[in-house]
Amino acid sequence: MTTVLDTKPARSPSDLIDELVDGLAPGADLVVPIANGEPVGLLDELEKAADRLDSVRVHQMHALRDRPYLHGAYRGHLEHVSWFLSHITRPAFQAGGCHFAPANFSEVPRFLLAKKPAAVLAAASPPDELGYFSLGVSADYAAAMIGRVPFLLEVNPAMPRTFGANRLHLSEVAGWCETEHDLVEVSAPKPRPADLAIAEQVADRIPDGATIQLGIGSIPSEVARLLRGHAHLGMHTELLSDPVVDLVEAGAVTGVNKRGYRGRIVTTFALGSRRLYDFCDRNDAIVFLAVDEVNDPRNVGREPNLRSINATLEVDLFGQCASETLGSTYWSGSGGQADFARGAQYSRGGDGFVVLRSTTSGGRVSRIVPTLQNGAVVTTQKNTVDNVVTEHGVAELRGRTLAERARALIAVADPAHRDWLSREAAAMSLLDR
Repeated sequence: MTTVLDTKPARSPSDLIDELVDGLAPGADLVVPIANGEPVGLLDELEKAADRLDSVRVHQMHALRDRPYLHGAYRGHLEHVSWFLSHITRPAFQAGGCHFAPANFSEVPRFLLAKKPAAVLAAASPPDELGYFSLGVSADYAAAMIGRVPFLLEVNPAMPRTFGANRLHLSEVAGWCETEHDLVEVSAPKPRPADLAIAEQVADRIPDGATIQLGIGSIPSEVARLLRGHAHLGMHTELLSDPVVDLVEAGAVTGVNKRGYRGRIVTTFALGSRRLYDFCDRNDAIVFLAVDEVNDPRNVGREPNLRSINATLEVDLFGQCASETLGSTYWSGSGGQADFARGAQYSRGGDGFVVLRSTTSGGRVSRIVPTLQNGAVVTTQKNTVDNVVTEHGVAELRGRTLAERARALIAVADPAHRDWLSREAAAMSLLDR
């Protein structure tokens, strides 16, 4: 019996790339999904064919696998554009090996589509009996391109089959191949005492029935641990991570109060352990959507009592948050922090939390500062910050005067730095001299 898959059988990665390369115009743009959405075998073959390319750029957020082209090995032929730096692309960018494009995560699909990319190269789950592939744990900006840009898929049995707006039928695919490799796993770092104190203060301000945006890292993990006794929480989050599995298994997440996709977890990509990926596999309680839908502040704001939790690197006494640079040195990217901070303000009863430890360098350097370091980039502007949380307390900023903001932020700084901050605030006319 002929199946739908017989009409367009799998090919080898090298054959797919050979055909792609033959048709690429000089200066063509290619798109690769975030993190584990990367098709490892296809990019291997693309690098092998680099000398046949003319100024081709590959666009991707948060690359997790090191490659020569990230470091400028094929400059003028094949180059990388990062839309969010990872531990791999950060040193590559700083050394001049690749490019960086800053953008709010919600807007990345629009910016990439404007480039009229030649193709999307993506990892996928094996096709089902009807010929449908799933983009697995990475819907992100790639899902927004289904039906608009040709797709070359690399099927990997380790990729979970997920549900949502991330399916492609065989008839929509320009070509596909099969490979087999493990997904990259990421675990949260062990929390420090300061992280525990920060998490406690955030968790205390999350009521039963709230909808949460929760990221990856030690503080979000601790917040989730403290919420296991809550009831009827909802999840609307760009990144799905392991702590959500714990909350679901504890019975804390039901999503019954959500307005969008009631009873379901909404996300655009997942990154964590194999346990998380297995949790996502064939789980129709999780909806993977394109990031321009998930992160649109207007969609976020439709959820009542939304709580967004995001980390930053430095906050000044005006409330400006530098979350992607250390001084003028780029560390990561904007991601969805501003998307969800704004969405939390649109939400009825919503609240946003920006979290950070009060000091660095063994306590010698305050991360609450009079003004941001020279060259620092503002990720979340002062008017979009609700609360800044350190281990010393919560500074509530929304609707407050500059003097009230400064006092609140000084109060959550490390005690050893408060006198200095007060003097600087007075010199800046934020406080009485």
